[in-house]
Amino acid sequence: MIGLTDPDAADGWTGTADDPNDEQFGDVVESTTLDAAGGYDAVLVGEPYDGAVVGRPGAAAGPDALRRALAGVKTHHFDGGPVGRVGDLGDANIPREDVRGVQQSLAELTRAVHGTDALPVFLGGDNSLTVPNAAPLVDGGRTGVVNFDAHLDCRELRDGPTSGTPYRQLHDRGLDGYACVGARHFETSTAYADYVRERDGEVVTAEEVGDDVVDAVDRALDALRGVETLYVSVDLDVLDATAAPGVSAPTPGGLTARELFRALRLVAADDRVAGFEVVECAPPLDEGSRTVAAGSRAIAHFLAAAGVGR
Repeated sequence: MIGLTDPDAADGWTGTADDPNDEQFGDVVESTTLDAAGGYDAVLVGEPYDGAVVGRPGAAAGPDALRRALAGVKTHHFDGGPVGRVGDLGDANIPREDVRGVQQSLAELTRAVHGTDALPVFLGGDNSLTVPNAAPLVDGGRTGVVNFDAHLDCRELRDGPTSGTPYRQLHDRGLDGYACVGARHFETSTAYADYVRERDGEVVTAEEVGDDVVDAVDRALDALRGVETLYVSVDLDVLDATAAPGVSAPTPGGLTARELFRALRLVAADDRVAGFEVVECAPPLDEGSRTVAAGSRAIAHFLAAAGVGR
């Protein structure tokens, strides 16, 4: 199993506010180990890797930037109260192998993380790592994925896995359900839209989310009513390019941050959720830290709705 390297951010979670009443994630997240992970409601795992990106690289810097931004986010949610009991396992020490080798090596670590009593929260890193992040659930029983993404990411594997192939790989592995929320018109080939529909998957477009967030999420979850566990993925390119310029493939016509946050809370409240990730956060491509800010708050909203720390 590949190891974990504790970055400075994982060892130094501190809040940034001068007001002692302003509790922030930096005040409540604690560095931890796999052996102690079961003592937390959720654990963070950084995955600094972008060797499989189809478009622009930069996501290897995502985990550290997401941690720094999350440290300054206040813990209080108006409906759920404060978030707490979150551990940070540090970053996966990802080997210098081809993409398939990285996926196989990382799967040993993610299986161990899923084996704890804590909810795994993976900080990407590119979308190819969805395969090892979700594989332990897929291998263990009837599992479905809710994929917040502008793209379906079910490309054919030609010269090997890429950030565009994870859901074809997971379907080949036995994935039992798939719903993409926030898909963009003119961003997906007809062949791949047909591939999803032939497997009874659900595609909810960004326009449909904008029309009615609750109905959009209901459609996605209804398509997954027959599965036992849910894995939730956020590719930050699901957001409009104005909200998330720091991704591999920013395009217009995406979700607003507010739409994404509400949708995530609705999904996170499902008792079947067994894993979560934020991928394709590329700080070197960002403008004004908008993408990092949206990604860190997506984590906060998800944790609050999942009942972490109550």
